[in-house]
Amino acid sequence: MSASYRVTFDAEVGASALPAVMWAEGIALPSTVLPLGMLDELLVRVGRGETMVPEDTRREVRGMLRHGTYKPTGRGKPASEFLLQAALRGEFPRVNGPVDANNAISLASGYPGSVFDADLTGPALHLRYGRPGETYVFNPSGQSIDLEDLIVVCRATRDGWEPCGNPVKDAMATKIRPETRRVIAVLYVPRVFGQQEALAWAARFAELLAGTCQAESTGFALASEGGAA
Repeated sequence: MSASYRVTFDAEVGASALPAVMWAEGIALPSTVLPLGMLDELLVRVGRGETMVPEDTRREVRGMLRHGTYKPTGRGKPASEFLLQAALRGEFPRVNGPVDANNAISLASGYPGSVFDADLTGPALHLRYGRPGETYVFNPSGQSIDLEDLIVVCRATRDGWEPCGNPVKDAMATKIRPETRRVIAVLYVPRVFGQQEALAWAARFAELLAGTCQAESTGFALASEGGAA
């Protein structure tokens, strides 16, 4: 992993998940919805009724999120399932370069992902399970999500490690802005699929950040097990 970024996860999270990390610097204006051939092709295939993600992938992703009191169903299901449903309805969101890249990889792989403004998160992130009472706001309307027992990505703050993302909905506080020039993203891959699978999708994600988002530099790696930095 680049010396500029450090992403770790608790052993408890690592028992079921193998998070991949992607980053990009010097990206073009993210507010511009750029052409994304991969996403356009995927949406055409979904419209034709083609199944891209095997049922066992959906099952393993839900299994990865099933922890303690958390149940990955209904409004708590992984973001990858929300995206597929939106595609089937012909309502797939086109937001901006980094978010569209994240959504394209998620739709194609079946793995949920999070993408952040790296200047808002900082270069060090840590994945753990959400604690009782933890929440954050995830949309402009001020709606919040209960994070207890959900895998969460945390950023370092003066008050400690603060959740800013998860495989369902990311926090408003660290989302892509018009002034975003650096991004960091996490792809939540079930451990059962192995490192080669996780790295292959991470490489495709980085390629989209380099091409579609016109990033000056990109990279990807697997997160590492260990205590928060």
